[in-house]
Amino acid sequence: MRIARFTTGDEPRYAIVDGDEGKEELVVLTGDPMYTPGTITDERIPLTDAVRLLAPVIPRSKVVCLGKNYAEHAKEIKARGPASEVPILFLKPNTAVIGPDDPIVMPPYSDDVQVEAELAIIIGRVCRNVSPENAEDYIYGFTCANDVTARDLQRMEDQWFRAKAFDTSLPLGPWIETELAHDDVVITGRINGDVKQSGNSQDMILDVPHAIAMISEITTLLPGDVILTGTPAGVTRMEHGDVVEVEIEDIGVLRNPVIRRD
Repeated sequence: MRIARFTTGDEPRYAIVDGDEGKEELVVLTGDPMYTPGTITDERIPLTDAVRLLAPVIPRSKVVCLGKNYAEHAKEIKARGPASEVPILFLKPNTAVIGPDDPIVMPPYSDDVQVEAELAIIIGRVCRNVSPENAEDYIYGFTCANDVTARDLQRMEDQWFRAKAFDTSLPLGPWIETELAHDDVVITGRINGDVKQSGNSQDMILDVPHAIAMISEITTLLPGDVILTGTPAGVTRMEHGDVVEVEIEDIGVLRNPVIRRD
């Protein structure tokens, strides 16, 4: 099931996305189904230009990110050594989150801002010290993510806050897929229609259940928290005026323009 957060010019609402690609309709729900039981209403809205899809979740607590969770990506960025069995962990604030078609604004202090296509996990229940075997019980769903990174800053600085946490550095969307065979999905990153990244979640060093288990041993995960699972090789510099797409098999396409403000 696909859950979208959207607006038609009023307050954000939630809906089930129904229909085939290009013919989708929004079946409007009452409330926020992640936190309260959502009730299906009789209202159906065609997914047209009159509808603006929003980031499907704004984390109330945190976004936890896995760095170097794909061996080939770890080789290409040459930051802080090769990949290991335990990925690097870092945080992004919820102020970094934007939705589909929102502009990625490159920070003025970076000359090399790059795309990182990633599978994002959305947590659905309070999660603490769970085992890999039980981790699936705490997943609400999955969405596409772009862990936008100021690569020059990442290489220069020992910590990654300036490189990873700036406003607009975390596009999420287009919706949440609650049922996904996450252990075998293709992850693609494109710039202006050209494929730059193409990987598979099978290549993760730490898979989804083990990532949730490891993080929940460190910190309590709350409903709406997001986990980014790392990016495959092929990260590429973005330029002003580019359009960046992250596509994940069986979820959809997340698309954002890129701008640099003077």
